[in-house]
Amino acid sequence: MIDLHFWPTPNGRKISIMLEEVELPYRVIPVNIGRGDQFKPEFLAISPNNRMPAIVDHEPEGGGAPISVFESGAILVYLAEKTGRFLPKDARGRAETLQWLFWQMGGLGPMAGQAHHFRIYAPEKIEYAIDRYTKEVNRLYGVMDKRLSDREYLAGDYSIADMAAWPWVVPWKAQGQNLDDFPHLKRWFEAIEARPAVERGRAVGRDLVQTQGPAMDDEAKKVLFGQTAATVRGR
Repeated sequence: MIDLHFWPTPNGRKISIMLEEVELPYRVIPVNIGRGDQFKPEFLAISPNNRMPAIVDHEPEGGGAPISVFESGAILVYLAEKTGRFLPKDARGRAETLQWLFWQMGGLGPMAGQAHHFRIYAPEKIEYAIDRYTKEVNRLYGVMDKRLSDREYLAGDYSIADMAAWPWVVPWKAQGQNLDDFPHLKRWFEAIEARPAVERGRAVGRDLVQTQGPAMDDEAKKVLFGQTAATVRGR
């Protein structure tokens, strides 16, 4: 059994999709990031960066005590290695997949997140920031579109690289993009969207926002956008 500490965001959905793809049994433990659950001591014990998702594997390879993993990219690699799926074992295939996984972690995710923030959540509209991050996401979409022009998926075969990138393309409208401008990316996006495991993984947690509070009210904004080192220390 895998414990998935989760909230329905693009980073959270990377892991729910992966768990559905590999068909590992798991239970969802909600981490309401708009109400500060990520600062609870029991969560910080497994995710010291006070960010979800995180997992606890109660049946790790080789037995022994449970293994906890935080950071979505690390979780994807861990689950791929545990199950032997969606991460090639040969050196070239593994390198291709990991490059595109880390490309998402270091580029697409952070830049799309900044685009969301300045386009939607920032209390004042800063045109320079909106333009800067909207254009950078556009550039990254272009990188994906070119990459996908001669292959079905980012690293050749469907892999954890695709599972990492796809949830960050789902909110393309909020990022100020148009998928019709990127035909190869659009084809890839729709192919992944049609996978039954992706549909199930995307559905995980849809009820959480409704049952545990508004997605982005003033309290949530204060929790999410006002963090400092003192926040982490509990001061």
